[in-house]
Amino acid sequence: MSQSVKFSNVNTLFSKTLKQKINNYFQNSLQPKTGNRKIYLKAAILLISFAVLYLLLVFAPLHWSIAIALCVIFGANLAAIGFNIMHDAGHNSFSDNKNLNTVLSYSLNLLGGNIYFWKLKHNIAHHTYTNIDGEDHDIEVKFMRIHHDQKLRKHHRYQRFYFPLLYGISYLAWIFYQDYEKYFRGRMGHKTEQFHFPVKERIIFWVSKLIHFSLFVIVPIIFVGWLPTLIGLLISGTVCGMSLATVFQLAHVVEETEFKTIDQSKVEEEWMIHQIQSTANFATGSKVLTWLLGGLNFQVEHHLFPKISHVHYPALNRIVKQTCKEYKIQYNEFRSFWTAFRSHLKVLEALSK
Repeated sequence: MSQSVKFSNVNTLFSKTLKQKINNYFQNSLQPKTGNRKIYLKAAILLISFAVLYLLLVFAPLHWSIAIALCVIFGANLAAIGFNIMHDAGHNSFSDNKNLNTVLSYSLNLLGGNIYFWKLKHNIAHHTYTNIDGEDHDIEVKFMRIHHDQKLRKHHRYQRFYFPLLYGISYLAWIFYQDYEKYFRGRMGHKTEQFHFPVKERIIFWVSKLIHFSLFVIVPIIFVGWLPTLIGLLISGTVCGMSLATVFQLAHVVEETEFKTIDQSKVEEEWMIHQIQSTANFATGSKVLTWLLGGLNFQVEHHLFPKISHVHYPALNRIVKQTCKEYKIQYNEFRSFWTAFRSHLKVLEALSK
């Protein structure tokens, strides 16, 4: 990650005003900025669902049609655990208990990922340099052109057709290939500096990868056979990957968001305004979607206040909107999932030329 890119610190009145309003909200409502009973209940539901689905798929004699349906649900469950439990815990916003946050953040390792890599890639690079090519590794998608500064290649002209395949395999590629690539390369991206990788985290990496491989590959093969295991892994992994990738893309790769070209390592806007310009909300009126996605349809609020739990985003949404209106700053929000999705398709088509 580059430390040379700097944001403007001149005239930061918007940031100061917004932070003060948010602090006043929590002081007046007497609520902690971390999660509450709602998030604990949701975590319990998702983790119990994970255990029940896993046990049924591996140990119960199911008809193939039921097994396929449960694999689809299992894939959605994996994504929901990532959205709701791991994500908040990884930002230390799940609970005011740091130890609990640490433990729950390792749910990503249980699902095949690596929380140490994720924090470097997501918490630092993505949340600091959102939508800046070469700095935000979340917009570095192989075979895709997502930023106008990325080199246009011949195959990009077809990206609006093949993107579902790439989004679908993204989770499996992440846990079975890209994590190992980062481990042995020692870098988040090809052009980035080497990162510090403590011995403790190296040990955790291999132990957790072994546990995940045992749970998701070896044990299922023993009890149901290699072909059902492969099919089940592909189905659940594809559903999970499509869910994760789509939520990210609708939050940042749509028509209204900005993809800046940085000259002389200087961003003209202050950091908070940059986050608003490079991020969009979608379907914030859907309580079902908000519950499933861990509030990540409120991406603007999340990027402005990543250390505040997602259970508070609907309330913060009103404050942020009003403050943006006061300072004449464009606030990006799509009324529905499908409106945002169509906008994403238009961006993919525009960047394919």
